Amino acid sequence: MARKKPLIGLDIGTNGIKFCQLKQGKRNYQLVNFGLALLPPETIVDGALIASDTIVETLRELFDAHRVRGKEVAISVSGHSVIIRKIALPPMTQEELQESIQWEAEQYIPFDMNDVYLDVEILNTQTADSNEMEVLLVAAKKDMVNDYLEVVQEAGLSPRVVDVDCFAVQNQFEMSYELPLTETVVLINIGASVTNINIVSRGITTFTRDISPLGGNIYTEEIQKQLDVSYEEAEILKAGGELGADADAVVPQEVERVIHMVSEGVASEIQRSLDFYTATSADSHISRIYLSGGTAKIPSLYRTIEQKLGVPVEIINPFKNIEVDSNRFDLEYLRDVAPIAAVATGLAFRRAGDR
Repeated sequence: MARKKPLIGLDIGTNGIKFCQLKQGKRNYQLVNFGLALLPPETIVDGALIASDTIVETLRELFDAHRVRGKEVAISVSGHSVIIRKIALPPMTQEELQESIQWEAEQYIPFDMNDVYLDVEILNTQTADSNEMEVLLVAAKKDMVNDYLEVVQEAGLSPRVVDVDCFAVQNQFEMSYELPLTETVVLINIGASVTNINIVSRGITTFTRDISPLGGNIYTEEIQKQLDVSYEEAEILKAGGELGADADAVVPQEVERVIHMVSEGVASEIQRSLDFYTATSADSHISRIYLSGGTAKIPSLYRTIEQKLGVPVEIINPFKNIEVDSNRFDLEYLRDVAPIAAVATGLAFRRAGDR
């Protein structure tokens, strides 16, 4: 039987909503539809949906504007309400693991087990130095997941998969790039308020961390505070724009100074996470860092990370191996939004019933 069609990847982020729709061609996946819409400030705060009605309305308008055909979507979550742990357990089948994981998880999850959705995946059936198997355990608080499911359903869509942001990024990376099976790479997705770090060694996730609040909003807040401008003006300056004749007092060098200062802080926070990994892992050499998320578009950030960590940094292009019809899509626009599209594109490879 033919495999089910890919779902529509739907990324509901702090600053905006992105969706991606693909179909599988004879050689590669093909882009069917892509769009994004910004959300007003404070619509989502620390992962909590503060203005659900606004999200529902924006979703409806976005899908209507792009004439999206299909209702089944894959969504993802991240932040403090999501816990990811790699644990070691005695060898067992996937079925046995599903039956016992509720009890095993209690010692690793700092939430009441009745308040979380749990899932688990076997990474290695046996580690090199013991007869235990490596297992990836994921727990997400039910109230947070249910809030996301509710707004999606109210918008007339049917959620079929709930993923985690860092794994969605890894999914698109594996499809768009050749996953190095002998090296360690770091996938860093820097959004508006949350940074997802996923270290992949020899093709397997070995370390994950969500850092919140850490993202593009910090740049906006510092520009506002230090240069005495409005939120809207700070967003323009952050993106490299100009305010016009009414804002002659804002010197470009001052904007660069603030952006560089914040980039130093973001890079230092990332370095602390990577230092912790290298100090606790036998395979500590990192060959390359890949950045995604809207904040990855700030030029000084990837340069600062590269200089501070001494590791080559590359901005992810999730459309790299996807066939794009230049008669239907603006290729320059897709290149511009590529880092922002990483999570939505990774979700767009998912199918109903996937593990």
